[in-house]
Amino acid sequence: MPRPAPQTTRYHGDQAVLPGMLDFAVNVRATAPPSWLAARLADRLADLGRYPSAADERRAVAAVAARHGRAEDEVALLAGGAEGFALLARLKPRLAALVAPSFSEPDAVFAAAGVAVTHVVLDPPFTLPGARVPDAADLVVVGNPTNPTAVLHSRADILALRRPDRLVVVDEAFADAVPGEPESLAGEPLPDVVVLRSLTKTWALAGLRVGYALGAPEVLRRLTAQRAHWALGTLQLEALAACNAPSALREAEAGAHRLAAVRAEMVTGLTRIGVDCVPGAAPFVLFAVPDAELVRKRLEGKGIAVRRCDTFVGLDGQFLRAAVREQWPVLAEALTEAMR
Repeated sequence: MPRPAPQTTRYHGDQAVLPGMLDFAVNVRATAPPSWLAARLADRLADLGRYPSAADERRAVAAVAARHGRAEDEVALLAGGAEGFALLARLKPRLAALVAPSFSEPDAVFAAAGVAVTHVVLDPPFTLPGARVPDAADLVVVGNPTNPTAVLHSRADILALRRPDRLVVVDEAFADAVPGEPESLAGEPLPDVVVLRSLTKTWALAGLRVGYALGAPEVLRRLTAQRAHWALGTLQLEALAACNAPSALREAEAGAHRLAAVRAEMVTGLTRIGVDCVPGAAPFVLFAVPDAELVRKRLEGKGIAVRRCDTFVGLDGQFLRAAVREQWPVLAEALTEAMR
């Protein structure tokens, strides 16, 4: 499978969305944060004349640690989950194995840092059993659930990737979209596993960049040792504290159940019109159609944006990805016409 050209490595779904289009290309759940969160952030605007405080940082770290039952020194706050990938190159791995298809940011980061990379490409249905990770790989990156496939790997399958002198990095950016987060490793203090989490999708905070890493204190110290002072701003710290509070977690869990129900309806509807959907559990659906590029352009002509997938290592011209939306019947109707 050829590797996408460098200019497509950092392609993002928002590049497909023009004003007025129905957006199935971006996986952010809503167009704006919930009103209570927006109000809480607005209340901190008057504080922007001061530097972020140590008290705000401690409060955010404590909220994340309490959420996952971790010690506070097992938490590193991030400017979005993607920053975690940017920091990985500082570990200076000899060989990074990227389980593909997956989020392409690690590819771009390691290429820029001159880190040797190998892709462990999974065949459909994109599950881990049988994955051939080279023994020489001292860092492995895997998504769970994986973007763009939506496959939810079992904890056992991910833990089977562990080896002496190897760090396993699990991208759980969409884990809170799965009811109960049954396969998450966020709550397990394993010395050789780092979990990256994002709040931007569930809480519609993509423009604020909010996330965190969970891992062994020594690994996190190595990751963050060269970061600038005030790595996160006041509003980011406030969002981290707010979105990890018990009331917010209950809201997120209820939303995950609603999302799962809509996803099931969407998959059933797409399957009914002859679309081959990859089994998964995430706020998006990967599906195959004949001549995906032609279908995507026809959908674009109808004012509907979906995510192209030829920019992902391991996927070819037959796949598209669509965010789970209650408006999925509009997509299904348009697909029926676009595939004729």
